Amino acid sequence: MVHDDGAMSTEMESVCVDLREEHLALDAIVSGLSEEQWSTPTPAQGWTVRDQISHLWFFDQRALLAACDADGFAEDMKWMIANGGTEASIAPGRAISGAALLDAWRGDRAAFIEAARTLDPSVRVPWYGPAMAARSFVTARLMETWAHGQDVVDALGVTRASTARLKHVAHIGVRARPFSYLVNSLPLPEAPVYVALSAPDGSLWEWGEPCADSVRGPALDFCLLVTQRRHLDDTRLVMEGAAAREWMGIAQAFAGGAGGGRPAGQFGPITDR
Repeated sequence: MVHDDGAMSTEMESVCVDLREEHLALDAIVSGLSEEQWSTPTPAQGWTVRDQISHLWFFDQRALLAACDADGFAEDMKWMIANGGTEASIAPGRAISGAALLDAWRGDRAAFIEAARTLDPSVRVPWYGPAMAARSFVTARLMETWAHGQDVVDALGVTRASTARLKHVAHIGVRARPFSYLVNSLPLPEAPVYVALSAPDGSLWEWGEPCADSVRGPALDFCLLVTQRRHLDDTRLVMEGAAAREWMGIAQAFAGGAGGGRPAGQFGPITDR
């Protein structure tokens, strides 16, 4: 998996830097929490702020294992499935203090990034679904960090700035269109969908070519929707065409079964910072 010459790929370095920045942004939000605040319920039913960070810590550990030891990852995956699946990710954090959890997450996420920097961006890394190219694998960790970070900020009633890192999340959301249909046992329409999103800096991010079906609006809203952190009715997205409307109703950027999302009206209007 590692480059023969040990040199860092510019492509991998760039996405690893973005992942580190996403880690730091969430770290800044939780680093000053009291032990009581670590137990604040989040919009994910039954999960607290502590559970959200424990989940990220757990899977950053597994990401490191997958990047360095495919056979070890395969054995660990069997253990995880036998011990509750995703729910196994929250148990470790519940056994320690918030401060200890934060320290542990800091160490393991840094170890993963250091390992990821040495990977060929095209090499396949095993995961819980199909194996992914290393660059996509790191991008998926960024998406997870951002999405679970949204649960944290919603729970704590704080805001965070939108950044250019949202493009990684949006890209996964666009690429996951076929997957969204697969997990909902629906046929994928042949019609393409053009996606045009307003970036935080006012520029335009585009996927595909203009056509009859399109999704337009703020990148933040699209990212919140495809990670199922906001209901479609609460976004500012504008859809044209039946294929675009159907996709946005089931959009899902994360692995696993079809998610339930968030109910309409659970949060106030989406605002950009």
